[in-house]
Amino acid sequence: MVSRQAGFAFSHLKQMRKPRVIRMVFALSLGCFVMVIFYFNSSLKPGDRQKSRRSPLQTLYDGDQVESAVQAIHQGRRELLEEACRSYTRKRRVLIPEDLKHIIVDDQHGLLYCYVPKVACTNWKRVLMVLTGVAGSNRDPLAIPANEAHIPGNLRTLSEYSTSQINQRLRSYLKFVFVREPFERLVSAYRNKFTRSYNTAFHKRYGTKIVRQHRPDPQPEALEKGNDVSFEEFVYYLVDPATQREEPFNEHWERVHSLCHPCLIHYDVVGKYETLEQDSRYVLQLAGVEDQVSFPASSKSTRTTGDMAAQFFHNISPFYQKKLYNLYRMDFLLFNYSVPAYLKFR
Repeated sequence: MVSRQAGFAFSHLKQMRKPRVIRMVFALSLGCFVMVIFYFNSSLKPGDRQKSRRSPLQTLYDGDQVESAVQAIHQGRRELLEEACRSYTRKRRVLIPEDLKHIIVDDQHGLLYCYVPKVACTNWKRVLMVLTGVAGSNRDPLAIPANEAHIPGNLRTLSEYSTSQINQRLRSYLKFVFVREPFERLVSAYRNKFTRSYNTAFHKRYGTKIVRQHRPDPQPEALEKGNDVSFEEFVYYLVDPATQREEPFNEHWERVHSLCHPCLIHYDVVGKYETLEQDSRYVLQLAGVEDQVSFPASSKSTRTTGDMAAQFFHNISPFYQKKLYNLYRMDFLLFNYSVPAYLKFR
């Protein structure tokens, strides 16, 4: 009898313990789960947490967080670019790493930016240095010296990644490029590289060659320094077929379609120099960083305008105007720029 009672008491005790054990196991499991979540969140970079919430690409195509009028403008530009690519490009080819050297990557915010010299690229590089943390605690893009913005290695380019990493970023990151009226950009490049006394490296590298090949009876000093190249001589150099046979164009006067390959890469935002402030603000809004960094306002006093470009083209004969237009024709067509009214070859 006693043994039966003892057995009963023991089994009753075991039954009483079961719920307590289950509760302890559940509590322990819950604690471990919470710790794993905490560890995962703490190990994520701020940019990773931001991307997990909403990427710039999602913001663009969901379209409920930015001004609808601005969205409509950019949708129109995308459609015009796609239509022009269908109309004017015959063959599609596969991208190679060389094609991606101008595309800067911001992994923290999911951005790919194809930089085009003479289209506010210094300021965009400064902004990306702030966003990627290269600028340290500095939040003011203009506090970064211009030459620092162009140091190779400061910002990663898409060509540095593996094929699978490239494809993943092209699929999931917001891709943007800024373009400009082709001849205004060209005149801006000429003014900056050939009329500024401090650009001695360009004078030596390109000026001496232009003088030697395109100036009748050049003086010894001009052959040595190359610092007095006229715009007319620069145009002769550009349209001469031998120029590109010798080497590719310098990036400052290379065509945008050759730098950024807009018919091979689907750009989500095509910003324009003519609407620089509005378009830059739009990109920063899509990235959700408009409260972290502002795009610097540009100086209008030194900007190359259409009227200024017209003055430079005044002494270029219609024959060479036409040759130069044909050289940059794809940029005019792809980005919806009309033939300048000051050209005489029509």
